[in-house]
Amino acid sequence: MHKIILIGGGGHCKSCVDVIEQAGTFQIAGIVDVPEKLHQKILGYEIIATDDDLPDLVKEHKNCLVTLGQIKSPEKRIRLFEKVKKLGGRLPVIISPLAYVSRHARLEEGTIVMHYALVNAGAKIGENCIINTRALIEHDAVIEDHCHIATDAVINGGVKVGRGTFFGSNAVTREYIEIGENSIIGCGAKIIKNAPPNSSIFHL
Repeated sequence: MHKIILIGGGGHCKSCVDVIEQAGTFQIAGIVDVPEKLHQKILGYEIIATDDDLPDLVKEHKNCLVTLGQIKSPEKRIRLFEKVKKLGGRLPVIISPLAYVSRHARLEEGTIVMHYALVNAGAKIGENCIINTRALIEHDAVIEDHCHIATDAVINGGVKVGRGTFFGSNAVTREYIEIGENSIIGCGAKIIKNAPPNSSIFHL
């Protein structure tokens, strides 16, 4: 079984560990985090290195996954993703065996699809995305790079979600609208019309 390095040791990492264990495709070789957390363990896996050690780790193991969470800004996830790419690492797509991903959907590298998520036919999901637990990505929807579609979110048919967007838990879109890049959609929001880039929309 190939080994994989997880980059980011917070709460999202725990969910990623569970998905990787269930999928059984990779063996977790260790976790990368900040220096003060070295040698601590997350669900039994040791924090073995920091970001500065990535050049040596990537040479040894090749496969990596960015397991840092994303709520407001995607910048840290993007920086880590691009660093691994420049070092020649591989960022595989990880899909929970409890999720459904249509064979007619397309997922790009570094994306993870969590438990009970559903990605329907014709959907396109970019690089380094999080499709979180029970999220629904309907037919022909486009999720651009570095997005986090949070728990129980609903992206309806033909919707385009711009690069770097956070789409919160239980938020829902109308079909065939566009959400501009780097937007923040709060939990429970209902998006019924196009949203420009850098939008912040919350359900009050």
